[in-house]
Amino acid sequence: MSEDSSCLSAVVEAAIAARRMNIRVVQIFGFLFTVLGWIFIACTMAMEYWKIASIGGLGGSNIIKVAWYWSSLWRSCFTDSTAVTNCIDFPVLWSVHYIIQAVRGLLMIGLSMGMLSFVLCLMGMECTYIGGKDKHKHRTVFTGGLFHIVSAMSSFAGYVVYAHHVIPEHYGTEFTLNYDLGTPLFLGWVGTMFEMAGGVFYCVSVGKLLCQDSPKPEENVDVESKAAEADSQSKPDEKSKLYSKSQRSVKSTLSSESALSSESSLSSRSDLSTRSGESGRDSRSSRSSRSSRSSSSVGSSISSVRGSDSRLINKNVYV
Repeated sequence: MSEDSSCLSAVVEAAIAARRMNIRVVQIFGFLFTVLGWIFIACTMAMEYWKIASIGGLGGSNIIKVAWYWSSLWRSCFTDSTAVTNCIDFPVLWSVHYIIQAVRGLLMIGLSMGMLSFVLCLMGMECTYIGGKDKHKHRTVFTGGLFHIVSAMSSFAGYVVYAHHVIPEHYGTEFTLNYDLGTPLFLGWVGTMFEMAGGVFYCVSVGKLLCQDSPKPEENVDVESKAAEADSQSKPDEKSKLYSKSQRSVKSTLSSESALSSESSLSSRSDLSTRSGESGRDSRSSRSSRSSRSSSSVGSSISSVRGSDSRLINKNVYV
C-alpha cells in the first residue's frame, strides 16, 4: 500500500509539474507578443508619414521636380526633390483637428493600459515569485490579459479613426491632394494584433484553473449550510462553556465562603475553649481554697474537742 501511494503521489506531482510547465510556456509567449505589440504601437506615436501624397513625375510626366506632402499626429510637412523639408507643427491642443485629438487620446489610453497590464502580468506569472498564492496569481494574470486586450482594441480604434479620415481624401477631385495611408498605420495594426494575441494567451493559460477554483452554486449552498451548522454547533458549545465557567465561579465563591466560615468557627471555638479553661482554673482555685478553709475549720474543731476532752479527764482524775 505504501508503494502504491508513493507511486500515485509521484504521478500526481509529475502531472502538476507538466501542467505548470505548459502554463509557463503559454505565459512566456503571451509576454513576448504583448511586449512586441506595445513597442510597435509606441513607435507609431512618434513616426512620420501617417498620410502621404506625391506630386509630379508620375505617368510619363516630363516634370522633373517632384514633391511630397505628408503628415503625422504632430505636424504637417512638405519635401521637395532636393530633400528640403519644410514643416508646420500643430498648434496647441484645442486648436488641432478633432480627429487628430481623438487618435492621440485613444493611443495614449491604449499605451497606459498596456503598462498597467505589464505590471499585473509580471506579478501573476508562474515564473515569478511575487503576487501571493496561486489563486491570486491566476486572477492577476487573467486581469492583466483582459487589460492587454482592451489596450489593443483602443489602439486599433485609433488607427481605424485616422484611416477613415484619410480614405475620403484619397478619392478626392483632380485638383486636390490624394493622400494614401502611411507605414505607421499598418505597423500599428500589426502591433495591436500582437498585443491582443498576447492577452488571449494570458487569459487562456489560467482560464481553466479559475473555472476549477470557482465553486459551483450547489457547492456554495453546501458551504453555507455547513457554515450554519458549524455556527449552530459552536453556539451551544459557547453556552456550555459559559455555564461551566459560571458554575466554577459559583463553586469557587462557595468554597471561599465555607473556608471563611470554618475559619471563623474555629476561631470562635478556640476563644470559647480558652475562656472555659480560664473559668475552670478559677473554679478549681476557689474550690481548693474552700477545701483548705474547711479542713482548717475541721482541724480547729477537732483540736477544740480534744482539748475539752482532756480537761474533762483531768477533772475526773482530780476528783
